[in-house]
Order: sequence, then structure tokens, then C-alpha cells
Amino acid sequence: MTEQAIVASGLGKTFNSRSDSAVTALTDVDLSVEPGEFVSLIGPSGCGKSTMLRLIGDLIVPSEGTVEVFGKPAAQARADRDYGMAFQKAGLFDWRKVSANIELPLELAGWSKSRRRERSAEMLDLVKLPDFGDHYPWQLSGGMQQRVAIARALSFQPKLLLMDEPFGALDEMTREHMQVELLSIYRQLRSTVVFVTHSIPEAAFLSDRVVVLSPRPGRIHSIIDVVLGDRETETRDEDTRESEGFFRKTTEIREALRSVEAQQ
Repeated sequence: MTEQAIVASGLGKTFNSRSDSAVTALTDVDLSVEPGEFVSLIGPSGCGKSTMLRLIGDLIVPSEGTVEVFGKPAAQARADRDYGMAFQKAGLFDWRKVSANIELPLELAGWSKSRRRERSAEMLDLVKLPDFGDHYPWQLSGGMQQRVAIARALSFQPKLLLMDEPFGALDEMTREHMQVELLSIYRQLRSTVVFVTHSIPEAAFLSDRVVVLSPRPGRIHSIIDVVLGDRETETRDEDTRESEGFFRKTTEIREALRSVEAQQ
């Protein structure tokens, strides 16, 4: 039996639990994610999507339940560097060149300078920015900065990539382009991805499964499988967005969200 990438059991999070302003963001969540799977989390604002991502990443601790990552407690998986993370803001250091930004986690991990340079060059090729290593982040467009952030997150080859609306601040055309680029990178590296989004088309285009969360306190309302062709041979590109299967899945996700909103 294949070990699951993520197993969340009875997961919940209450903030300020000992005060009158206590807020239960997430409750009673059970979810398993397979290695190599691309899973998106979607739901109304405030439903706990980002909270769930941070619980998986051990950025916050659960109030109830457990999270295991590749058979280990989340805290141990983070210590073992099983994670890469990318957020809506690229979070690059403006005083470090692009290559130095990508090398930062490798530097902290004790990689030699030559290994870091080699790996940085590989990652710049992967995100199609091979000529920008000597630039500073402020010299790049928003989409290019997000590519650098993804390259940094993947530089040490994590088994799990956690992404919290990484394309949310981009214009629509750049966002669609970045989605195609992300899938290309994902196919090459086959990391497991958990992706938070507010966009129905984005969730349908990227995901193997879409997890729809209910209003706060967030629970899993439904899980939608997204198959736009044969799983072994399907490719998703710009033409996919015009396909009948894509429209069916966006409609299915939209109807699930409407059902969720009716609960509010």
C-alpha cells in the first residue's frame, strides 16, 4: 500500500481559544492526499483554506486532530525539509540577486557554493528565466517574480509544495500563463501540490481533485475529481480552457460553491 503524502484526521483550529474573541476557523477535517497528486482548496472567504494549508505546513499547530506528512508528524516533516512553500507575495529579497534568492534555502541547508550555483542555474532553466540570474527582483515583472519564488521553493526538491494563491495578484493573462508554466514544472518534478485559490477556472485547470470547504468553521463540503482526459496521457494547455470537459468541471465546482453559499 502506497504511503499517503498527507493524512489529516479530525483536524481543527480555533484562534484565541481562551478569550471571548475565540474564532473557530476549521473543524473536523479528514483528508488524504496521494503522492504526486495536485489538490486545490476552494471555498468562501474566511472558510479556513489558508489555515488548513498552514496546519499542513506546520506554520501553526492544530487545536484538535493530527496531520501526518509522508507518514511523519507535520513538525518532523518540516524539520526534514519535505516542504516547499509559495505565497501570493513572492517574498523575494530585493538586495539579493535572483540567483542568490533561489540559493537561500540551499545556503541555509549548508550546500557548497558550487552546488548552489549549479542548482540555481537548473531552476532558472526550469522556470524559463535562464538569463535573469544576475538581475534583482525589482527589475522583474510580477509574473517573473512568482517564477523565481517557485524556483526557490523547489530548489531543494521538496516532496510537497504548498501554494497559497500564488497568482492572485497577477492580471488574468499572466495568471493563465503561469498556470500552464506551473503544470509544466509539476509534470517534470512530480512533487505533491496543495494549492489554495479563489478562482474556479484555476482550480479546474490545475487540479486532480478540488476540495470545496464550507463557511466558517470550515469543513469539507465536497471533493470533486477533475479528469479532462486519460490520466496517463492528458495534457492541459491553452486549448484545454475551451474544451467541453473543462466547462463541465468548472460548472460542477461552481454548483458546489453555490450549495456552500446557501448554507451561510
